[in-house]
Formats: sequence, structure tokens, C-alpha cells
Amino acid sequence: MPFDLKNIETLAPDQASLGAAAKLAKAAKWARLEREGDLYWGECQGSGANPYRVIADASDHGYKCTCPSRKFPCKHTLALMWLAADNIDLFQTAAPPQWVVDWLGRRRRAAPVDAEAAAPPGAGGKSIAAAVSGEGEAGDAAPQEDAKAVARREAAQKKRAEDTRLAIAGALEELEQWITDQLRLGLAALLDNAAERCRRIAARMVDQKAGALASRIDEMPARLLALRNEERPEAVLRELGKLVLLSKAWRQNPDDPEIRRHISTAETREQVLADTRALVVKSTWEVLGERIETRRDGLVRHATWLMNLHAGACRHALLLDFYPASAGRRSESFAAGEQFTATLVFYPSRAPLRALIAERAPLANALPWPAPESPHDPLAACAPFWDALPWELECPLNLPAGRILKDGRGQYWWQAEPPQGALG
Repeated sequence: MPFDLKNIETLAPDQASLGAAAKLAKAAKWARLEREGDLYWGECQGSGANPYRVIADASDHGYKCTCPSRKFPCKHTLALMWLAADNIDLFQTAAPPQWVVDWLGRRRRAAPVDAEAAAPPGAGGKSIAAAVSGEGEAGDAAPQEDAKAVARREAAQKKRAEDTRLAIAGALEELEQWITDQLRLGLAALLDNAAERCRRIAARMVDQKAGALASRIDEMPARLLALRNEERPEAVLRELGKLVLLSKAWRQNPDDPEIRRHISTAETREQVLADTRALVVKSTWEVLGERIETRRDGLVRHATWLMNLHAGACRHALLLDFYPASAGRRSESFAAGEQFTATLVFYPSRAPLRALIAERAPLANALPWPAPESPHDPLAACAPFWDALPWELECPLNLPAGRILKDGRGQYWWQAEPPQGALG
């Protein structure tokens, strides 16, 4: 049974889902739209760094989406069906990718369902027309609050913000004292018992609402253990120094969103996209690679690094996604070397790096890599970044042509092509 707006309207769990789907039923919101026979699939950018993968089968209205929504079908599934019903020409005919094949192998195909007949009692009152016009959203809105209720809510928000600020100030005082104690007792003692010492102070940071800072400190021993023994004293001293710089920066400007991101919490995707001051870059990007790490707090940090293939203000971009390790590894949404056109919205920063994908589209013809910024001194490109953000742990860098070498200790080195020929 082909998709049509009537059965999509009936399949929707509520009017709010239809309203949300209406906003996503646009080709620009999808990085991929493909089909084979009655099977449709696509990739839609959601709240995470990686797009959600959506599949819908028109023969029996089966579906699957990788988003965490508890509504079935979710807004992404409804939007995919909506696009298929409205304009099937948006879908390119293609062989199903592996993630679609895997879903087909796992599912049990049901008999075709009459969506209208199968609708649960009380499922009426949903309207595609209202979703398009936005009337459903207005109808679902909460009653307008009176002035006193608004004033009470705003006062409560200010009180919570002030309590958080005071708690973080106390956390930073405790952290600075802890760093002083480690230096007084000696770096060797800290390195011998780094896991336990960092765990204790990280727990104190959590208690005082400095969650992001706590995660950073808790992961410090793992970063140190990845180094050779002779490198660890200098590395731990550098990490402690960065923490002091971050603490002092917060005291100078506790409302700075970038510093708050490193110490307590980051902005939501919706806040970043709605920020009219945010840097927006539309360009062609190439996926440099991904790094997936399971943190000690039970979250998986999924980092995807992109490179801008055109000259511009932002040469690199970092997409970050966090999800519980208990959820299992997610399907990869990017492949190293993949190129695409996208509009990226960057988080507020002195040196913009972390970003969100607002819109994404495939690229017809591959583009060559841009030339390195400083071919004779590659590290010079990092100097402005470290000047702006001295507390950061990583800085992306494009190396000129050369070779990657591995020494007897497993350490990797880069060797430039002649005439430089130096190791770095």
C-alpha cells in the first residue's frame, strides 16, 4: 500500500508528532533519500552529531528510526513517509545499504495493515492540514500564565542560576587547593596514584555542579597512561596548568558560554541553532575520521572531525555526540574520506571548532584537499588556537606531504618530504 497523507495522518501517535514531522518533511533536512521498490530510507540530522537513520516499508507500513524517541512512529519516520507520499521523485533509486539490509534481515514482515482501521480508540483529532499551518501546535499549547506565575518562575530560575554559580565557585576553590597539594606532595606521588586521587576530586566537582570539569579530571589518568613514562611528569604538569587557566577564566567571566561548556553544561542543540550570533558556514566538508571512547561515567563520546575543503574562517569542525554505553555502539553515519555539502552552525567560541550540522546534501564530484596553512612550519597554524583557548586539550592540524613513521616504542612521527625532511 503506497504512502498517502491520509494513512500518515492516521499512523501518527498525536497531533504534536504531525506538527514536528511537517517541519522535517523538506528535502533540505535530509542528507540522504533513497528507495528500492516499496522500501524507503534516509538520513535526517537530529539532536546528536550523527544523522538519524530512518527506514519505512510501504508494503506493510513497517518502519525503523535510530532516534531515541518514545513515540511510534516518530517524527522522522512520519516525515520520511510524508516525503514519499508528496514527491517520490526526491528519492533516488539505489541498492539498500548494509544498515537497511540488516534491518530487513531482523524484522518479521507483517501482513499489510489498514492504518485507519488499526487506529486506537480516541486517535482522531489529528490533521495534516493543521500540522502544515501550525494550528496543532497552537492548540496544544499550555494556557497562558498570569503575571504572578511568570514572575515566580523567573525568580526561581534566577535563584537556581545563582546557586549554581556559588557552587561552581566553591568547586574551583577546592580544585585549586587540590592542585596546590599535588604540587607540594610531588608529581611522582600523583602519578603513582593518579586514578584514585583524580576520582576523589572529580566526585567533589560533581557534588558542586561542575559536571564537565569532573569528567575531564576523571579521564586525566587514562590520558597520562597512554604516554611513555618519561613523558608523564611534563604532561601532568601541563594538564594541571590548563585547569588553573580554566578556573581563572571562569572567575573573570562566569557567564561566558564557552567556559561554562568546559566546567558545567553545554548549550542544547536547539539553543545553538536559535542563536542569531552563531557562526554559520556553508561549504564542502570531508570526514577526516571518528574517535569513539567510553568514559568512566558510563557515557560514550563520539567525535567526528571534518575539514573544510574551501578557504574560509573555519578550516576544521568537530561534531560531538554523547550517549549511554549501555545503549550499545551506534551505526556509523560517516565514513572517512566522505565528502558532502553542509551548513554548519558553530558553538560560540573564540576559536570556533565544535559545530552542528543544520543541513546536509551529497556531493556529486569529489574535491581535492586544500593546501596546508603553513607548509614550512605546520605547528604555526595551531598558535592562534592555543592563544585563544589555552585550556583546550586538542587542536586539529593539517600536515604537508610527508610520511608517518613508527619507532620501536610504538610512537608515531611525521616526516616531511624534502627539502625539510625533519621529524615532528
